[in-house]
Amino acid sequence: MLIGGQWRDGAAAATLGVEDPATGEQLCEVADATPDDALAALSAAAEAQAEWGSHPPRERGEILRRAFEQMTERADELALLMTLEMGKSLAESKAEITYAAEFLRWFSEEAVRIEGRYATAPTGQGRMLVMRQPVGPCLLITPWNFPAAMGTRKIGPAIAAGCTMVVKPAKQTPLSMLALAGILTEAGLPDGVLNVLTGSSSGDLMAPLISDERLRKLSFTGSTEVGRTLMAQASEQLLRLSMELGGNAPFVVFEDAEIDEAVEGAMIAKLRNVGEACTAANRFHVAESVADEFTEKLAARFRSLEVGRGTEDGVDIGPLIDDDQRSKVASLVEDAMAKGAEAIVGGSAIDRPGYFYEPTVLAGVPDDADLLREEIFGPVAPIATFADEDEAVAAANRTEFGLVSYLYTRDVKRALRVCERLDTGMIGLNQGMVSNAAAPFGGVKQSGFGREGGAEGINEYLETKYIAINLD
Repeated sequence: MLIGGQWRDGAAAATLGVEDPATGEQLCEVADATPDDALAALSAAAEAQAEWGSHPPRERGEILRRAFEQMTERADELALLMTLEMGKSLAESKAEITYAAEFLRWFSEEAVRIEGRYATAPTGQGRMLVMRQPVGPCLLITPWNFPAAMGTRKIGPAIAAGCTMVVKPAKQTPLSMLALAGILTEAGLPDGVLNVLTGSSSGDLMAPLISDERLRKLSFTGSTEVGRTLMAQASEQLLRLSMELGGNAPFVVFEDAEIDEAVEGAMIAKLRNVGEACTAANRFHVAESVADEFTEKLAARFRSLEVGRGTEDGVDIGPLIDDDQRSKVASLVEDAMAKGAEAIVGGSAIDRPGYFYEPTVLAGVPDDADLLREEIFGPVAPIATFADEDEAVAAANRTEFGLVSYLYTRDVKRALRVCERLDTGMIGLNQGMVSNAAAPFGGVKQSGFGREGGAEGINEYLETKYIAINLD
């Protein structure tokens, strides 16, 4: 672990095994932290906060810029590490490293753009001074599916704003975060600003931190269920919260869409990260008149995919993260097929070492299928049909989640109408990816609140202070 600038073992000297999901074999062991380690990390962050908060913004930005350059230079090495611990193909891992590094570059530029204002009071008697200051020590909890990008998306703005932090990566993928911490240390980040805890029990580690009055903010990316628990715990200290939670993204294809482009977008939206993404297209709503054409073309693309270990040449689809996730995907597919869906391609787990599942296209998916309501997190594309625009919008919004939607149409008026009616924080209009470091990422409803990335991202780590000035 990294605590107060020192690489150290856990207080109990226990270890946590890191598994290769493509083989089921252990890659290595890392420290398994205890609550005492967690409190030591928070103490280091709290002690470093005052000095770091007053650190020149330009220098904070330069640290991020140097880290961006190091990540870019070491992209191949970092991609291999990510593929080994998470499973995605090397090409996808390298794309994630590029994306992750971009947050460091973006927020290196935002560090010097933290602005306040000075104004005359409306009565003319006195002045108003508004300034932005760092929130203070933050707890950042990151998921396993994008182990580098979900780290830089939180760490970048925290550093730029002048906040210290304790980071807890997912137990399945700690290696990418440890590598990122090493890069930031080499880039000149002072001791105690970034502290990394690796551990098998997030609940035991996080509870004492969330109840500690020194902590001022919690940022979490993960399931809505866990997010609710963390929110309840955080209410005791009234922590500032950023929650990026579950998704159930609809992918809507209207009859006037360019079908080949829609299929290409579907491949990206569905299969990025083996489908293990909160932004993954979870259900496809396709106009009845083009449903057969869309299904046939999508199925043909799925059939051509190469499944295997992500380190192998030509592999498109790697394993799922673990056996629990593969079992969940299999259960959802079995439920849909039992209720009348037809597997056009795939439909079952692959009998080989590791946690592989066939790329699957399901047609004729009924409204009561569980996978239309639950997040699949796997390479499965369920297709349902609709008759008109109102039915399409109603089907797309029929979920408690509201992270992202995808929409394909060549009708500009329809595009704007439907975009306004979709209950999601982000929309991909005629494209299958929305992620961009320069854009505000986040959702509505049960998908959480707060935004990461864009000009909005740094605001999550800043407090507003108002000073009333008497000039008489």
